[in-house]
Amino acid sequence: MKTVLVTGYAKAPQGTSMYENYKHAGIILVINTETNKIENASFTFISELTTTFFQNLLVGYDLSNGLDELIKRIQNHYLAPSQQAVIVALKSAAQRYWDHKNEDS
Repeated sequence: MKTVLVTGYAKAPQGTSMYENYKHAGIILVINTETNKIENASFTFISELTTTFFQNLLVGYDLSNGLDELIKRIQNHYLAPSQQAVIVALKSAAQRYWDHKNEDS
């Protein structure tokens, strides 16, 4: 199998539906370990539309390029109170992925 599933979490901002339902922003990524590309993504969003929107932003992205471009995409296209929590969760998931890759090296 050439994929791994990684997760990352961050505290959701109070007063948002994400906070009321989950307390945390969560991101789940399926990453191809040969190409370092995100193959699928899921989130702790209430709206299916938001999840689909984020999948379109993330799927196909090569993590070998670092997170700066991906974070800019989020900052430019996701204008919501939970933006920073999503970025922190993404960073956490990416770090978990690279930690795993380095253990296997």
